Amino acid sequence: MTVTSALLVIAAVLCASAGVLWARSARHRQRLWHKLVDANADGDGQALAKADYQKDLHTACLYGVAAVALVAVAAGDPPSQAVVLVALAVPAVVTLFLGRGFVRQARVALGRTELERRAQEVLTQEDLAPRRWAERLAPEQLPDLTGFEVGRVYQPGTGMMAGDFYDVFRVAPTRVAAVIGDVTGHGIEASITAFQAKYLLRIFLRQFRDPAQALEELNGQMSAMTNGEEFISLVVVVFDTEAGTLRYTSAGHPASWLWHERELQPLRATGPLLMLDPKGGFFSREIPLGSGDLCLLYTDGLAEARDGDEMFGEDRVAQSIKRDPGVAADVLCKSLLEAARDFSAGPIADDVAILAIRRD
Repeated sequence: MTVTSALLVIAAVLCASAGVLWARSARHRQRLWHKLVDANADGDGQALAKADYQKDLHTACLYGVAAVALVAVAAGDPPSQAVVLVALAVPAVVTLFLGRGFVRQARVALGRTELERRAQEVLTQEDLAPRRWAERLAPEQLPDLTGFEVGRVYQPGTGMMAGDFYDVFRVAPTRVAAVIGDVTGHGIEASITAFQAKYLLRIFLRQFRDPAQALEELNGQMSAMTNGEEFISLVVVVFDTEAGTLRYTSAGHPASWLWHERELQPLRATGPLLMLDPKGGFFSREIPLGSGDLCLLYTDGLAEARDGDEMFGEDRVAQSIKRDPGVAADVLCKSLLEAARDFSAGPIADDVAILAIRRD
């Protein structure tokens, strides 16, 4: 056997091996195609599976013919070589016959890929929408307020949309307002109500110096816009660095806490829930404000974290502040959330928002 013949035989063995691999692939493709037919899958899926099977079978046949042709050429039999040349033309003819179908199926595959891409984009947007909405109600980035240290943390509950919100902003050169609130219920309706309340309150707190007046105006406006099935608990704290005071008002909200002169005191409700009574009255309280004073506001998801029948409760919140009242505001918020998570027997189902503001 000459070197050329030996090389042809090696090439024939390689082609035969490739043909076997493609034949095995074709067998698996055929099984998939039959499963789709039996399952009555969509027509495009069946057609694509069938086309994949035909392509693999065609390739296996082509490699098989090539292997036979190489062996015949290596044998050096001229009549056999002529037959081989004719045999090689057969796959080419089959390719021309099936080619249009392959091109058509390739276009179908491209179309399906484009549809899947668009569907994925829609799903991605649906997933991002609640997160972006929550960022408006409880933003991660707050304005830089010279003279104050601000910490905040927010954890959404099991619902898709949030009903908790907070806000910190300057209402005058020497006055800073901090707000935290919670709308009853979950879902898009509660989230929309929270959004409306947050931004209306910004307007009213700039319009009225007394936060109780701002709440009365907000209560009237929100009561007129809703169907009476939603309520909002909310607390507003206005820090006045020029007067050295803190003025707060609370619409049925859980007690906030103020660390002042080495003592911790609760800031309890000064009026009913918003939208409970359109003509409900609110009043505010004024407390001296000193350097280093800390005010902690939170929604009821924190205090109502449960271990069986026992709740985390206001007392544990207060004890966390007393343990280290000088800790950084951001660290305090995160440690409170972690403590509630550790206490809870399972995931906290309700939204939790925590806001801490310290005067430098």
